[in-house]
Amino acid sequence: MTSSLTPQNATVHNTKGDLFSSFKVEDFAIPSGKDEVWRFVPLRRLRGLHNSEFASAVAPDVNITIPSTAQGVSTTQLAMDDKKVGATGAPIDRVGAQAFSAAECAHHIRFSADSINTEPVEIRVTGQGTEVTSFAHIVVEVEKGAEAIVDLRYSGSGTHADNVEFLIADNAKLSVIVDASWADDAVHLSGQQAVLGRDATLRHTAAVFGGDVVRLIPRVRFDAPGGDAEMLGVYFADDGQFFEQRLLVDHAVPNCRSNVLYKGALQADPTSAKPEARTAWVGDVLIRSDAQGTDTYEANRNLVLTEGARADAVPNLEIETGEIAGAGHAATVGRFDDEQEFYLKSRGIPPEEARRLIVRGFFSEVIGRIPVDEIREELEDRVSNELETLRARQEQ
Repeated sequence: MTSSLTPQNATVHNTKGDLFSSFKVEDFAIPSGKDEVWRFVPLRRLRGLHNSEFASAVAPDVNITIPSTAQGVSTTQLAMDDKKVGATGAPIDRVGAQAFSAAECAHHIRFSADSINTEPVEIRVTGQGTEVTSFAHIVVEVEKGAEAIVDLRYSGSGTHADNVEFLIADNAKLSVIVDASWADDAVHLSGQQAVLGRDATLRHTAAVFGGDVVRLIPRVRFDAPGGDAEMLGVYFADDGQFFEQRLLVDHAVPNCRSNVLYKGALQADPTSAKPEARTAWVGDVLIRSDAQGTDTYEANRNLVLTEGARADAVPNLEIETGEIAGAGHAATVGRFDDEQEFYLKSRGIPPEEARRLIVRGFFSEVIGRIPVDEIREELEDRVSNELETLRARQEQ
């Protein structure tokens, strides 16, 4: 839905899925802390992405690597008025509209019909430095019957906003790993929308370990029956970092399945003047009146490791029909399980090693589902590195 009459800030209309959307920046009011969808975000740290006061814009550094074994994979740049750009829908906030308006082109990756690719295509976005701003648009298209894996990586230092679209046709399967491994001074806001055809499958995993402020908004819409979406996420916020994941799964047609599981850990630095680590997770699942036979569950688990760390978890489940297979949601924010720690220590395991094992086990439920061995190992190493940072601080 678009409008140019009264500026909006993604205000909820009839349902969580009926948010105001537009490709035009001027259709959105400048966000404030009073707006529901921005209430957790430290707006002053966004470097003007939200109010058009950002530093001069430069072309994004986007590199696409196709494996030598790939079949039926092609990449090109599309004009922003191409029919495939914006096919999943318009942005739902001012930053998304700004990224769409400022992008010079869209990077398009296409997996041809019935092609099978078991090695990931890597899309690497590198920051251009904090003195400039970059905007990008990426379209991943998986045609009918194709199977694909995409490794979307963000790294370096910079201020970046983008829109990422996933077009998944009938009987197609896409696994995508979104890896935000930014430098600690990076600011990144990303809108990610997926549309699934009949009997299509999406496995979307978000991993956020780096950056000053990182806000990801993944959204899924089923266009035909039989769709299956799994939305997974891991995040580990260190001192001074703010990470937000705000997602929507929109069940508008019958007999689709979705499963959402995000896990996060937080640790502040007790030696800093104002120890603080923040995360926010908002998960919306909408089951519309025509979505009979829906089967869905969403959960968010947070592990607070130190004082000064705070996690906000807001699961929302909106149901308009009672003819469903199942629906549920849950969210927790807590510290170490004392019983688990006591059990490990009673078996002769040192306290720090016990803590490390508990945290690694906490994340393994999500990381273990990633279909690429190298990425799983890399994320496990990052968890270990974060815990080593905490141990070093405690020894000071």
